[in-house]
Amino acid sequence: MRSLLSIRTRGVRRAGAALVLGALLLAPATPAAVAAPAAAPLPADRHQPEGDPDVLRDAAPRGLFVGTAVDMAALANDPVYRERVGAEFSSVTAENVMKWETLQPERGRYDFAAADELVEFARANGQRVRGHTLVWHNQNPAWLAEGDFSRQELRAILREHIHTVVGRYRGQIWQWDVANEIFDDEGNLRQNIWLETIGPDYIADAFRWAHQADPRAQLFLNDYNIEGVNAKSDAYYELARQLRREGVPVHGVGVQGHLGVQYGFAPDTTANLQRFAALGLRTAVTEADVRIPMPADTVELQAQAQGYSSLLTACLRTPRCDSFTVWGFTDRYSWVPDWFEGEGAANLLDEDYNPKPAYREVLETLALASGRGRD
Repeated sequence: MRSLLSIRTRGVRRAGAALVLGALLLAPATPAAVAAPAAAPLPADRHQPEGDPDVLRDAAPRGLFVGTAVDMAALANDPVYRERVGAEFSSVTAENVMKWETLQPERGRYDFAAADELVEFARANGQRVRGHTLVWHNQNPAWLAEGDFSRQELRAILREHIHTVVGRYRGQIWQWDVANEIFDDEGNLRQNIWLETIGPDYIADAFRWAHQADPRAQLFLNDYNIEGVNAKSDAYYELARQLRREGVPVHGVGVQGHLGVQYGFAPDTTANLQRFAALGLRTAVTEADVRIPMPADTVELQAQAQGYSSLLTACLRTPRCDSFTVWGFTDRYSWVPDWFEGEGAANLLDEDYNPKPAYREVLETLALASGRGRD
């Protein structure tokens, strides 16, 4: 049996000698300055046969939640954006406001204002919330990224953060991306502060601590470039299988779905999702967008529609693939132009909220699938 330590690593400093298998005692979290929003039951699937077939959330088959990442500045300042988020989607993901640099900008000082606002918006609109993210190598505050911590100290910092954040939203967040982007494209554990200081057992620790803080939340691994079967998705498959064997509460795997029309689309996405499902895991498409070299033409917009459809269809064909989330829905607020020079137009709607072929393709695919039940 392979242990987590047999998964390839490079340059691990002060790594633990083995995966910690024993259950860890729950430590009290540092209380937040602002009271947490009151917990309420998670919204049920709102799909209604008499709902509006021309919006995504009502066109979707029962059991599939259609979501978007939410830009909180746009939500506050753009009435059209706010209306479309509420009308079109049955789940929302915190694009940035649940990341470390926002939630804990200084050690021990938490700022939940924006995250609370998103949770309240979702409650008002009958939406579920995906929490993103508890452990990542990026968007960490300077005090954490530049700190010089012992293994014991950093492990305590991570546990306290997870207990505080997940505990605050206990019963209110449906799924958490617990461990985000922890492998490189070759299938090696990514070098980050957690691996280098704590060792690979930080992954199992994070899942256990999140489960202690909210036993009802579904806990996910999440990454890009794992849509198809490749070295990276193989690494996640082996990790998930090993964690499950060892009783670690990992419940799902999220494939992000950041695609580009110039690269084509993985032909084996369905097979990949289904092999995770065969392990007893949930799956989800968590961050879908399909970028285009600019300026976009008609052919590329049709190819973009095929990219979205390939992800959605794979999810629909996979048992317990229960959410399909786009990473923003309008080009007006897309992250893509700032990160991929010369590329853009990655979302379902253009900058003026007009639907593209991709929106119509997703809507039609959902409508065609809605006649059959989903677990």
